[in-house]
Amino acid sequence: ASSLNFLQRVTVALHSATTALADPERGDAVAALGDVTGHMALMNLHDIMKKDETGRLILQDRPLIHNAAFDFDELEKKPGTFGHAYATFMKGHGFDPDGRSQVRFVQDPDLAYVMLRYRQCHDFWHVLTGLPPTVVGELGIKWLELFQTGLPVAALSATVGSLRLSVEERDLLNQHYLPWAIRVGKH
Repeated sequence: ASSLNFLQRVTVALHSATTALADPERGDAVAALGDVTGHMALMNLHDIMKKDETGRLILQDRPLIHNAAFDFDELEKKPGTFGHAYATFMKGHGFDPDGRSQVRFVQDPDLAYVMLRYRQCHDFWHVLTGLPPTVVGELGIKWLELFQTGLPVAALSATVGSLRLSVEERDLLNQHYLPWAIRVGKH
């Protein structure tokens, strides 16, 4: 991971935010923004994980979510399981677990792993919540991620992303998904 001074971090944040606003599908820009704005939230998440038995095991073993870890064809043969739902979701949308951006601007290796884990688990949230990978669905997930992780990139994505919504979509987000995210994200 690259080490940046304060001015460089601000420059990366501004460039990444501008790029992501112009093209929300630029996952690399959203990832870079997350890297340079998330230090305090990542420290907090790391501390929470260290206090939990499963969290400690994850930090110790550092499992990764990538293609080599899954046999999607085999998982699709196991209906009623999370693996089946995940494989169906990923194949149905043409998503690739290896498609998540690498962490580039988080210096501490433990915090870099926490950020990578956050990114790699994103599609799990779609499967667990049933929210589709649409703009409104993504914003619902971002609100949930904000209340669960405290990462500034989730707040920035959720608030700025909502500017692109129609009135009906914004109503759905504000009246349904946001209250839901507040309710479940704090528990």
